[in-house]
Amino acid sequence: MRPRLQVALDTLDMPSTLGPLAKCVDEIDVIECGTVLLLAEGLSAVRNVRALYPDKTILADVRIAEAGAKLSRLCFEAGADWVSVVAGASLTTVEQVVKVADEFGGEVQIELGEDYDADQARKWAELGAKHVIVHRSRDAEAAGTLAWHPEDVARVHELAEMGFTVTVTGGIKADELDTFAGAPVGVVIAGRAIVAAEDPAAAAHTLNEAIARVWGEDA
Repeated sequence: MRPRLQVALDTLDMPSTLGPLAKCVDEIDVIECGTVLLLAEGLSAVRNVRALYPDKTILADVRIAEAGAKLSRLCFEAGADWVSVVAGASLTTVEQVVKVADEFGGEVQIELGEDYDADQARKWAELGAKHVIVHRSRDAEAAGTLAWHPEDVARVHELAEMGFTVTVTGGIKADELDTFAGAPVGVVIAGRAIVAAEDPAAAAHTLNEAIARVWGEDA
């Protein structure tokens, strides 16, 4: 399928969130209430975005590490469709989150860390996690080592073969999506490239044009 475009809202308050979002939302498939925003505003951020955009898919990027059942339930009750879990969470925690997600008709994302373990990923799939995130970190960007490598693309293929929807993120720009040509990417995340742009709608449109160029209009 043609990848969906997800905007990551890691802003510090609702005014700085809702302004850019209103401008770009027609170009967006998935709205991510980012970790920074959730720490600043709590789950009211999810409730507010859900009230404004009832038909959009919303991710609560809470990065669950433990207390999976409680934290995921809070997110889904607030209106999230997806929740995120860190790769270091125990399989018991992943299982708890998946169980609650199933209750709400939601889905679970696992954020890969620096260490990738294919056997562990297969266990996540067996438990019912639907998504994995392959990303470059802000720390890597700050260190000047931000780059995609052939092993990243190979990882996308391997994870998709396990049955996951694979998300790519980490300072993504439209002109580097060609790196993933032919790869089964399910979601492309952009944060600052859209939110901090002078024209968020134009920035999101440019990304959608790149997605269409790389994967095809009707892929």
